[in-house]
Amino acid sequence: MVRLMRSDGLKPGARAMAPQPRPLPSADPFIQVPFAPNPGNLRMFVHMPRGLKAGAPLVVVLHGCGQSASAYGVEAGWWQLAEEMGFALLAPEQKAVNNPNTCFDWFNPEDITRGEGEAASIAAMIRTVIETYHLDKNRVFITGLSAGGAMTAVLLATYPELFAGGGIVAGLPFGAALNVRDALEAMRSAPLRTPREWGDSVRAASPWPGPWPRISIWHGALDATVNINNAQASVAQWADLHGLALADARQEMLTGAVRLSWGDQMELYTLPLLGHGTPIDSGDVGVPAPFVLEAGISSARRMTQFWGLAAPATVQEPAPQVSVMPKIEALLTVQAAAASAGRDNFVLRALKAAGLIRKG
Repeated sequence: MVRLMRSDGLKPGARAMAPQPRPLPSADPFIQVPFAPNPGNLRMFVHMPRGLKAGAPLVVVLHGCGQSASAYGVEAGWWQLAEEMGFALLAPEQKAVNNPNTCFDWFNPEDITRGEGEAASIAAMIRTVIETYHLDKNRVFITGLSAGGAMTAVLLATYPELFAGGGIVAGLPFGAALNVRDALEAMRSAPLRTPREWGDSVRAASPWPGPWPRISIWHGALDATVNINNAQASVAQWADLHGLALADARQEMLTGAVRLSWGDQMELYTLPLLGHGTPIDSGDVGVPAPFVLEAGISSARRMTQFWGLAAPATVQEPAPQVSVMPKIEALLTVQAAAASAGRDNFVLRALKAAGLIRKG
């Protein structure tokens, strides 16, 4: 008799023995640290687990709109994993004076150009924390949610030499927008470009010739805030950078998610029942909150495994090769909604509601 096995090593219908969740901190585990230069006018928060050794890795975590650096670091499970695995955490924070909804300004040319604005501030934070705490400059990783995910794509494009890997959660590819109106359109539907055009956007953002950071991309299929075809555009962008063929993906069926992987260079998690937010498994790490969503799978833990900070939970058998080119091409050709009478007023209202218009 042939036994059917899932790619997570369990028999069909079986439940994994989840790790016991780590208790939440009794006080704010992050401290604010000064740094310079700071052209983007951001705040810098860090968490160093007790007993952290010199040469430890660094994970940079970028919050989404309306969130704080500390809250997102705890709610998404990053604080718990830092304590468990022994890595440092850096959590940049946006200010309301920059953006009324405290979104990182991933669409403003003055904030997403190498050497300028918010991107330059985050790069300065990374250099400061590596030097101050004697961390391993070759094991720096960055991740973020939504606007933080889009800003993660910005940092990976403008300062790729700083990072060994990244994780984009419900975000957008680099170069998707250069103004607020285009930002809203990109959130509705990613711009239609070839993989080469997406890759060229990144190549033009810095003098770095490669190699490129490994990338983990996560998106809910029911995301009504940032359309899932942005995840497909990110896949196209990073496949071009890494020289990967989209059709070479391997597929795994996991609890609550479908994973496509291209070796140790790129992975895509699609969560069929998830809306806009970071997926967590609160029985492991993290706690549900607005835009931090119970999904039975921890994006934070799986990113650490993909980046090489932690061993995989189970030994997985090779999954069958599957062609995903037609699906990705179909998603990349989705067009923005047609213009209609009175649309300009609607767009302006939506831009304000989304926090895409600065004060002043």
